[in-house]
Order: sequence, then C-alpha cells, then structure tokens
Amino acid sequence: MSFADFASPMWLAFLVVVAALAVAYVLVQRSRHKHLLRFSNLELLEKVAPSRPGRYRHVPTALVLCGLLLLTVALAGPTSEKRVPRNRATVIMVIDVSLSMKATDVEPTRFDAAKAAAKDFADGLTPGINLGLVAFAGTASVLVSPTINREETKTAIDHLKLSERTATGEAIFTSLQSIETLGAVLGGGDQAPPARIVLLSDGKQTVPDDPDAQRGGYTAAREAKEKGVPISTISFGTTYGTVDIEDERIPVPVDDPSLREIANLSGGSFFTASSLEELRKVYDTLEEQIGFETTRGDASRPWLVLGVLCTAAGLALALVLRQRLP
Repeated sequence: MSFADFASPMWLAFLVVVAALAVAYVLVQRSRHKHLLRFSNLELLEKVAPSRPGRYRHVPTALVLCGLLLLTVALAGPTSEKRVPRNRATVIMVIDVSLSMKATDVEPTRFDAAKAAAKDFADGLTPGINLGLVAFAGTASVLVSPTINREETKTAIDHLKLSERTATGEAIFTSLQSIETLGAVLGGGDQAPPARIVLLSDGKQTVPDDPDAQRGGYTAAREAKEKGVPISTISFGTTYGTVDIEDERIPVPVDDPSLREIANLSGGSFFTASSLEELRKVYDTLEEQIGFETTRGDASRPWLVLGVLCTAAGLALALVLRQRLP
C-alpha cells in the first residue's frame, strides 16, 4: 500500500506519535526496574509491594498502542479497488442469421444454440445497461433499440429468421449508428455512456467480398475504434460444419481469422465457442467485463473496527490485570 492509496495520507504522520508513546513506555518501564533494584532489602520489598502480573502487565498497553496504530491508518482514509455494477452503459448484441447457422455441428443447431445463449446473456446483464439487438445476413437490421427492457430483447431473439449471405461490416455500422442515436438522447451535455458491440458469427463475410472495402468488416472495425466502441467477437461453430442448400451439402467452417482481426482492430476481445456450453461461458465472461467496472472506494472500515476492538480490549484487560487503566 502506497501513499496514493490513501485519501488523507497526512494523517499517517500521527504514527510518529504512536511510535514515540511506545518508546516512552519502554523507557519508563526500564527506569522503574532500575529504581526497584536499588531497594536493597528484598524481603521487605516483597512484603510491602503488591503482587505483580509479570510480563503480562504489558499486554494492555500493547493492545492500546496497536489500536492507536490501526485508528491512525483509518483516519488516513485507505482506499482499495472495488467492482461495482455499471448503471450507465450501452451494449449492442449482434447475431449472425445467415444460412450457415443451420449447421448441426453444434447441437441442436448453431442457430438454436446461439438464440438460447443470447437470451441467457440478456438476463445476466446488470439492470442498468441498455441492451440492443442487431441481426444480420445480407443486410443488417436493428430489431431492438438499446433498452433496459430485457423481455423485449428476448422476444425479438425468439423471432429471428435465417437469410442468405453475410454482411459483417453492415452489422457493425448499423450497431454504431444505434449507439450514436442513444448516446445523443442519454448523453445530453455530458459524455455519452460507454458502449460495446458483442458480435456472434460463424462464417466469413460475403458482402462485400473484401473486408477492407468501404462497407467491409475491417473498415467498420476501424471506425468503431475511432469512436471508442470495442467489438467483442465470438466465432461460433466448428471447422467441419455443413448445411444442405437445394439438395447440396455445403461446408461452412468457422472463420476465426477475420473475427479475430475485427476484434483486434476495434480494441476488443476475440472468443471461440463450439458448443452451447462454451458459448454460455463466453457470454458469462462478457457479462463480467461489461456489467461491472473497477473503481477505488473507501476501505477504512476494517481498520476502524480493528482499532476500536484493540483499544477496548486493552482497556478491559488493564482493569482485569491491574485494576486500573494503563
């Protein structure tokens, strides 16, 4: 613990006084011991001097000094990092609804598992976070504008429908626009609330072909970085997934590299999941990252309680052992 961890470090100077009292007590005890040794008639001393509690007589004073030390630290206002729920943030949950999500390499299908985990994620977020929903295939649509109403989001998840192609860049641009709209309403004259995009996909972008194109995923990720909106991407599925389209079996392996790059370009995090259980764990991790923030708060109470208890114990013990206060 450093001086920066105290709200009022100047109070720590009082520790010098506590140390001085401890030194003074030791010197006084030594002085009294010398005076007693000068009393030559030890037999008479034993008759006139009251019985002494021995070395235990120092315990009450030690407890009181320890209490003063702890109370001094409490006065200095120690602080510590604390995790507190966010009550002002925006999260856009983006779900890929392209036809590749019909793959059954994840039971029962990628699509059904993604919907189940997404609803769990919505329920697990702290109540103060505004959650929005964007679905994308060949285009992207805002199905639910950011809101604290989780039932609205879960209902929209239940009604998701699959479609052709994958426009990852459009999904990100649409999410950024939704965040800006809410920020203009909630932010007012103050800074807009922090925001994040959570994007789940299983395949490579197909619209446009080049992710560095004007509306491509990499371009959108760079814009998200400029606007301070990190993107947490989830690559969902396996490398051996297939779908049947018009009596033709088509391989639909997950595309980790592009989703990892989107996360890196935006300053976000990349995750993989190949089962419903793994996906739920990823969402649990994101709930912790998004739903809580670390702040420095007052940590003086334990020092105060211990200081009072030590001081009280020292005084009580002094009355028991010596019939007087130290």
